[in-house]
Amino acid sequence: MNRFDFLLFLALFFFLSPCSQAQYTTNNTPNSFFGDRGEVYFRFSGTSASEINRLSHIISVDKISDQNVFAYANKKEFENFLKEDIPFTILTAPGLLIPEKELQHRIPVVKSGNMIIWDFYPTYQEYVAYMVGFAASHPDICKLDTIGTSIQDRLLLAVKISDHVNQHEAEPGLFFTSSIHGDETTGYVLMLHLIDYLISNYGIDARITDMINSTEIFINPLANPDGTYYGGDQSPYGATRNNINNIDLNRNFPDPKFGLHPDGENWQKETQAFMNYPDLNHFTMSANLHGGSEVFNYPWDTWMKLTADDTWWQWVGREWADTSQKYGPTGYFTDMNNGITNGYSWYEINGGRQDYMNYWQHCREVTVEISDIKLLPVNLLETMWISNYHSFLDFIEQSHNGITGTVTDSITGNPLCAKIFLNGHDMDSSEMFSKLPSGFYSRPVSEGIYSITFSAPGYFPKTVDQVEVHNNQAISLNVSLKQNPFSINDKEIQSLRIFPNPGNGVFEIELPAND
Repeated sequence: MNRFDFLLFLALFFFLSPCSQAQYTTNNTPNSFFGDRGEVYFRFSGTSASEINRLSHIISVDKISDQNVFAYANKKEFENFLKEDIPFTILTAPGLLIPEKELQHRIPVVKSGNMIIWDFYPTYQEYVAYMVGFAASHPDICKLDTIGTSIQDRLLLAVKISDHVNQHEAEPGLFFTSSIHGDETTGYVLMLHLIDYLISNYGIDARITDMINSTEIFINPLANPDGTYYGGDQSPYGATRNNINNIDLNRNFPDPKFGLHPDGENWQKETQAFMNYPDLNHFTMSANLHGGSEVFNYPWDTWMKLTADDTWWQWVGREWADTSQKYGPTGYFTDMNNGITNGYSWYEINGGRQDYMNYWQHCREVTVEISDIKLLPVNLLETMWISNYHSFLDFIEQSHNGITGTVTDSITGNPLCAKIFLNGHDMDSSEMFSKLPSGFYSRPVSEGIYSITFSAPGYFPKTVDQVEVHNNQAISLNVSLKQNPFSINDKEIQSLRIFPNPGNGVFEIELPAND
């Protein structure tokens, strides 16, 4: 079945299926819509953009298409939605649209010397075995990481691919992660294929070899295994968007606008794991793969205002979309502005991982909606791979462009953790930091001429003017900072005393004694 035929099949399915138009009455209770699942999938229409953004604080808006709003809700969220008295239609959950037998189907493909896994959905046990196998078969360039575990103790796994895989090198860190929404599984399989493609072509393909030699690449194919395998470990049949606690993980992160708990829920176990992982690895760029549309969704999601790097985001997004359109079927990846959109201009999201990574982790993360169909038939998975892998590779290479270098102590040469701030440009936490133990930094930015200030505690800041940057090119800028003998370090701040306390308008400061 080709892509057009399958979309036609889905259209007929929705037209003929027994989904009921259900207006709220006193006889309708939330439980009557859920069955044995903890979430409901539905649509409504005729709502303004401002009203949709208001409702996004109540329910998880999934997408907007042809004046229809598609959304998910758990029972508490749906109770609040019913109070709005908005007509709605209950839809069959995406994870139930394809028969389980089809999702378990294996299309035989022969490729000597390589593991073939992209043409079917693995069982959970197969997934773990593949991830272990990648690292075991290529231990010189591939290492398995356990990010954490889900609430049901399934593993949150990633592989690191690099030429010195057990070291923290002076290189950009690039992170791919997929399926934080458990029923959006196309990216799950494509990320398994990407791992296989990279490690299988190392030392064979010059581009891939250079990529692995110069980048620390991290890939997490499955961020919400409890959602993907909600119906059992044998297939994604019955997959849910939310985790096992019926929480949308992509609304559960700290938000730049609405604070630490924008959804009113505690951080889930999975959320905490993905908040800790970038602390250990210092990513330059990241792509978070979703499904349900075909569009490169760049930040911000929570604010109307634009990021400092809005021009750069549009450049990178245009490259991704144009490349996927070139290699994909006719009409592929053309949603919104021909394949790219600012998140907020589409609809508001609070507590999303994308904004968390950009604001708190100083990482350039994007949300890529990779397939209109959330749970893709197995016979279309290879088509999706062919449509997208060039974009994956281009995105990895983008992490090298802009301004890169190291920051060190001018006397000892020791690497420093320093802030890299583009004067007159950076705002809303867009500055970046060099990482230890290498002192390396990578600052993607659109072409232009910049004044850059490097600063670190205990050092004089240093400003470098007239740094000229061109798109798709890298500028190397190594900087050494001089120690400031008059600076107050953390130990001295802790020892400094101001008295009397409480004060009477006249204060004395007692400095710490010299050691």
